[in-house]
Amino acid sequence: MDSVILDTVLTLSGLGAGAAIILFFVAQKFKVVEDPRIDEVEEALPAANCGGCGFAGCRNFAEACVKAKDFEGLYCPVGGNETMAEVAKILGRDAVEQDPRVAVLRCNGGCESRPKTNIYNGAATCKIASALYGGDTDCQYGCLGFGDCVEVCDFDALKMDPLTGLPVVNDSNCTACGACVKECPKDLFELRKRAKKDRKIYVACRNEDKGGIAKKSCSVACIGCNKCYNVCPHDAITMNNYLAFIDADKCKLCRKCVPECPTNSILEIGFPPRKDRSAETDNDKNEVTSGEKEININNNKEV
Repeated sequence: MDSVILDTVLTLSGLGAGAAIILFFVAQKFKVVEDPRIDEVEEALPAANCGGCGFAGCRNFAEACVKAKDFEGLYCPVGGNETMAEVAKILGRDAVEQDPRVAVLRCNGGCESRPKTNIYNGAATCKIASALYGGDTDCQYGCLGFGDCVEVCDFDALKMDPLTGLPVVNDSNCTACGACVKECPKDLFELRKRAKKDRKIYVACRNEDKGGIAKKSCSVACIGCNKCYNVCPHDAITMNNYLAFIDADKCKLCRKCVPECPTNSILEIGFPPRKDRSAETDNDKNEVTSGEKEININNNKEV
């Protein structure tokens, strides 16, 4: 009996040792040697794992940077130019630079501007609501207001405004990771070039209906009147499907288009208040009138 147990133990031990030896040689044969620079690049990244670079996480982005011949199509929006310069230094390549970006919401149709025409009774997510119907107003292009974008923002750059029912972007926290752009089913978010003092001018509307229909559904909708397009001296505005669009890369922030918009769908943010031109005109008229009186008085004295 003891000999049977001993033989069994020895046999199993031998099989185990043989299998271990085989596995060892197979592992050595097919092992993948990882470039140590991947770890260095990953350490230089912000570890946000937001997917803004187009990869699943910072590790995947680091692997892509090491394997690629150049940085074409590779950029970390969270770390920005400083991080990419560090990555380039590790890999011995030329640094890639891009203009910093910030997210903007291309919808200004709050509760007062875009009255509700029906009541939605379903799952409180933009994605589901958008799949079921156009929205609880007559504008099928506007924000649904359930805050899916706020949920996916990892940098506390978005919050819902209880008065307007729209998300608000905090420019100082926004890293242009693009999570809100991907999440919004209405395609309302856009990453625009960040200008000095966070100044920006853009059309806060995506309504492609004709002017009368768009204005009826939302008082601040773009009606495709072409007035902004006609006054832009930099060819930064294009018209398509009754909707104006301002190219942030071409726009020089001259603000000429803003007062031309009859519905106030063009927003200017970060600028000082405009001067009251009507008050200046009245002052000029008063100065002219007083000057005429002085001349008349002098003429009368001479007579």
